[in-house]
Amino acid sequence: MVGYFLLIINVLLVLLNTAVCSLFICLCALFKALIPIAFSQDYATRAANYFMWVWATVNLGILTLSNRVKWDIRGGETLQRQGWYLMISNHISWTDIVVLCCVFKNKIPMPKFFLKQQLLYVPFVGMGCWALDMPFMRRYSREYLLRHPEKRGQDLETTRRSCAKFKTHPTTVVNYVEGTRFTPEKRKKGKSPYQHLLSPKSGGIAYTLAAMGEQFDNVLDVTLAYPDNQENPFKDLLMGRMKRIVVNIRELPVDEQVTGDYFNDKPYKRQFQKWLGDVWREKDEFLADVYQDK
Repeated sequence: MVGYFLLIINVLLVLLNTAVCSLFICLCALFKALIPIAFSQDYATRAANYFMWVWATVNLGILTLSNRVKWDIRGGETLQRQGWYLMISNHISWTDIVVLCCVFKNKIPMPKFFLKQQLLYVPFVGMGCWALDMPFMRRYSREYLLRHPEKRGQDLETTRRSCAKFKTHPTTVVNYVEGTRFTPEKRKKGKSPYQHLLSPKSGGIAYTLAAMGEQFDNVLDVTLAYPDNQENPFKDLLMGRMKRIVVNIRELPVDEQVTGDYFNDKPYKRQFQKWLGDVWREKDEFLADVYQDK
């Protein structure tokens, strides 16, 4: 009974926090649109990022009051708030977005997520993310692209436009390279060679590196795990049942392994896919150790 009471209270508080912060973020975007002067736009962008920081800080406070979470954060000691980072992470649930924002809000620029197109229409959330210049990606199935070849490459064009906006302010670009949340059913259906991960999709991250590679200080390889709450981590977090959150951070160099012409240089494409596969294999081995030691 207590858990469901906390669920209702936490949902209401998080929704209120999201609505208020989204309103201020959208006012910043309106200000930026109405006064197209470099100084005012710079100020509006900084203000919008500040309200995203407020959103993450308040969420952390709300969830800390109702959960006795043991935070197991490994790495990330040398990160800079004025840097540029490309973050790649496994994706388990909605909890991931909250956790990443809470963990990194004082370490690096506030994360900008690549989001599914459907989230644009979620009240408050979609409006706020749009105002923060987060890219909304429309995923097409292979069968759909065969019927509509003109749609091929649109996600890459969206990536290019978004990266152009990120070049003027220190930014953390987050890409869930699995493309969707992990479930055992999706793993089996996709014939993933990994035990705790889906196969990574390399195109989006490769295009981001091609567009901004010279600006990124590092690629941040982040591994998330909720070893005692694997079934429903987001619901458990809202009900005060979250016990332990594991966040492993590795800083990978932006070198010749990750910079090249992915779409026209086939040897480089194979090299990049191997690099990403090796990162994912190490991530899977780390998760196996975490879940074994829970």
